Amino acid sequence: MGEDWGAAVRLGVDIGGSGVKAAPVDLLRGTFAAERFRISTPDPSTPQAVADVVAKLVEHFEWTGPIGTTFPAVVQNGAARTAANVDEGWVDCDVAALFTQSTGCDFTVVNDADAAGLAELEFGAAREQPGVVLLLTLGTGIGSALLVDGVLVPNTELGHLDVRGKSAETRASDRVREDKDLGWEEWAERLSDVLREYERLLWPDLIVLGGGVSKKADKFIPLLDVRTPVVPAELRNEAGIVGAALASARQRHFHVS
Repeated sequence: MGEDWGAAVRLGVDIGGSGVKAAPVDLLRGTFAAERFRISTPDPSTPQAVADVVAKLVEHFEWTGPIGTTFPAVVQNGAARTAANVDEGWVDCDVAALFTQSTGCDFTVVNDADAAGLAELEFGAAREQPGVVLLLTLGTGIGSALLVDGVLVPNTELGHLDVRGKSAETRASDRVREDKDLGWEEWAERLSDVLREYERLLWPDLIVLGGGVSKKADKFIPLLDVRTPVVPAELRNEAGIVGAALASARQRHFHVS
């Protein structure tokens, strides 16, 4: 069935701490060509356990061609160098080779926030935006994608940057907002502290805020105290799957096993 989708469709997979999701993506429109399918992330989320889930997703769509997948880690040449919200056994695992072995398909692997950045660059809030664009995914942590004149600078991992004695994500992630029961004004103040530090280092021309909380952008973006224009991401929770599919199709910055 994978071959029947046509050249403009590519399967994208998004691996998260709670769920592994997949959908065929129409690369001309940036939309799903079929309904997304989700399986809960196994616990423990060991490499083989997750590979087995990915194989089930591929089988669900009867896919036989190349595939793109996100992974919540620094990714170099298809291998994970860190492990965020997944089992530590992923460190230095060749993710592309593992998934190819489990499915028989060629895989392109990209950092999850970088995938969202690619999707927003092609189809969303960063489209045709010159200069420096910083996309942040606000969720369990803070993921980052840095785009310079339409080119991704991969693996920036700015959520781990120190901001006045705390990492950015322990200061201002959406999980922190929920866990501490922060009001929008108090959280916006914390998020502003983080964004101003990013401004000082990068001087972005635009900041795009994604993650599930972007659906409530009107509650907090007007409260931010920063000099850079800030807009919500447009693809929201579809961005990872769309960006992974894009990375697979282009293979411009990423190694395919």
